[in-house]
Amino acid sequence: MASTTQFLFSLPPKPPYLLSYSSPSKPRSINITCCLSIQQARNDQTTSSGSNALNGLRVAFAAGGTGGHIYPAVAIADELTIVNPTSELLFLGRPNSMESTAIPSAHFEFKSIPAVKLVRPLFSLRNLLLPYFLIKSITKCFTLLSKFEPHLVVGTGGYVSFPVCLAALLKGIKVVIQEQNSVPGIANRFLSLFADLVFVAFNSTVQSFPRKEKCVVCGNPVRLSLKNSVSKALSRLHFFPWLEKMEGSSEEIKVILVLGGSLGANAVNIALLNVYSQLLLEHENWFIIWQTGVESFNEMESLVRSHPRLLLAPFLHSMNMAYAAADLVVSRAGAMTCSEILATGKPSILVPLLVPSPHQKQFPVYKFLQQLISCNNLFTRLFHKLRLNILKLNSLLFNSLGDATKVPSPNVAEGHQHKNAFLMADVAGSRVITEDELDSTTLGSAISEILGDERLLAEMSQRALNAAKPDASAEIAKHILSLVKENS
Repeated sequence: MASTTQFLFSLPPKPPYLLSYSSPSKPRSINITCCLSIQQARNDQTTSSGSNALNGLRVAFAAGGTGGHIYPAVAIADELTIVNPTSELLFLGRPNSMESTAIPSAHFEFKSIPAVKLVRPLFSLRNLLLPYFLIKSITKCFTLLSKFEPHLVVGTGGYVSFPVCLAALLKGIKVVIQEQNSVPGIANRFLSLFADLVFVAFNSTVQSFPRKEKCVVCGNPVRLSLKNSVSKALSRLHFFPWLEKMEGSSEEIKVILVLGGSLGANAVNIALLNVYSQLLLEHENWFIIWQTGVESFNEMESLVRSHPRLLLAPFLHSMNMAYAAADLVVSRAGAMTCSEILATGKPSILVPLLVPSPHQKQFPVYKFLQQLISCNNLFTRLFHKLRLNILKLNSLLFNSLGDATKVPSPNVAEGHQHKNAFLMADVAGSRVITEDELDSTTLGSAISEILGDERLLAEMSQRALNAAKPDASAEIAKHILSLVKENS
């Protein structure tokens, strides 16, 4: 048996959002459908255009900023190309951004527009030039939309969707928006006043929009690859090839999928860092697939001890395989991750992201703590436990500042992750651990409790599947076609 930890990927030469990137060496040769680049799946699709087909349908998408805004738009676009193969689709987004590379990788046309970003708090001096940048961006959008002449514009939230949808409204083009989170952000809340339809993921989200009659509860569109059935045994062999030679039954194996990320995931990574060895030591049939996030990978790689049942990776490109292999998911509570957990029916432990408000950032103590936390690879072998305590102290400091300072995070708008996490707890039985509660003890106890109870695992899995809406993208595409036909 191997005696070293498997590091499936070294840091890729491309950013993690280039999901078409292929590792130069794979542990097994398995045909995997890429998360975004699914052109072959489209080519293999033999769906007839049927009575709902619209020849020459043109749809523009406003999607960008984060994967949570990009992936739903791509899923809807993919569905449109399936149900209406003659559709012409155009994506608008910022230059030199995540969407500028991810969208072309998904084989869709992309045009860039000037970036417009609202800085929190709203009264920040940096927002004084916002009207200028907004007018500049709307003018560019107006020009691009005039050339493309779409029948409809789809906005998936964020800073990118606002100028595009506003330009579309000024041109008299139909606009629909899709909200991924349990509570809408500023852009979608404003645009909903003028949109023809508002697609939401949760029933409770309808109450957050002023024009409730325009809301359609569809769920969140998920990547096409997650809809394809993948064998659990095959997926586990993909990550741990040596299992093929393992003697005895593999039915007792439990796999923990940890989805860290580059945005504020140090707390999750460090908590797991202090408990993974104990979990693997106490449970000989447990395995861990650990996505650290690219920014944290080098540090975690230098700190983890070798173990054949641990796989460490900066980013997992074959997420369909990762979900299929897992019995339990430990993750942040981003809207799309939550939707993928539901779609795949996975029990989950969610740690919603805690990011301080701009007011809190002004405190000297906070600035000092952040400097200590950000000193990756600097004496971390000696001080990683101290850094975990600093993170907890950080959270306690914010809680002690009172409700007046608990304003939305500047990076996770409106504190969405906390709302998403507790909604997941309600509908799917997900276990929520807030960052001020998170440490190796609470994380380890939660993992052991869930994986040690087969009935609880089955119950959480079934509740997740019951809450899932796997046909969200198809339903949204159907509404789009109907809306265009009504006005053609």
